[in-house]
Amino acid sequence: MLVFPYAKINLGLQVLAKRPDGYHDIATVMLPIALHDALEVCVDEALSPGTVVMERSGAPVPGDPQADLCVKAALALGGEHRLPGLRIHVLKNIPIGAGLGGGSSDAAHTLLALNGMLRLGATHEDVHRLASTIGSDCPFFLTPGAQFATGRGEILQPIQLDLNGWWLMLINPGVHVGTAEVYRNTSPAPATTSLSEVITHHPPEAWNGRVVNVMEPYVLRTYPPVAAAKQMIAQAGAAYAAMSGSGSTVFGLFRTRPDEPELPAGHRCWILPL
Repeated sequence: MLVFPYAKINLGLQVLAKRPDGYHDIATVMLPIALHDALEVCVDEALSPGTVVMERSGAPVPGDPQADLCVKAALALGGEHRLPGLRIHVLKNIPIGAGLGGGSSDAAHTLLALNGMLRLGATHEDVHRLASTIGSDCPFFLTPGAQFATGRGEILQPIQLDLNGWWLMLINPGVHVGTAEVYRNTSPAPATTSLSEVITHHPPEAWNGRVVNVMEPYVLRTYPPVAAAKQMIAQAGAAYAAMSGSGSTVFGLFRTRPDEPELPAGHRCWILPL
């Protein structure tokens, strides 16, 4: 089975409190975007039942492929259902360590693909529960559409957000920003605005100063290429520009298709319709 896991951006991100379990309570609006990996899941009868072999190509991903979140997802599903031997191959296009949720999306789509291909009969609630053990962003990728996320990011509420006709510019400056590092350097604070209300009741031009990613100050200060990328997007005429998640990708929303800027070496840019 071949599927195409999609990326996401965060429209604002509030870090509200440190939890006893070591995670943080957050509030954010996550929006799926038309930037994809390709994921293929196949049964291999030459492998022992329950064995998972992972292969990756495309953009380089550091680390052992057998430690990939897709393997973790398959093994989590295998803990509740008898699985045959499996081969998983991911063609990476979504940059890693970029705030776009590529690894979480790959894992979530592994759960969906296996459940459908093997006719396991797991309910949406079952798959959501497994996804939440793999990564805080994983449950978001089980259901397309904009969603307001709270808790660790796994408590989701669909929202109506019409950005039809808008354009998205993404710039990834080619630096890896560690999520744990950014959380350590971001002070939790109660929310002063409701992200979902501002985003659903006002156009993007009115989001500036009200829809804020509280992780930005640390990342922009510590990683100058991220700050420079955001400045490029603002200078291109974005109605709203921000960093996605814990970085390093920044994005801008445009009413008309923007021209691609001249980028330094190592940067990547995508211009996508919303």
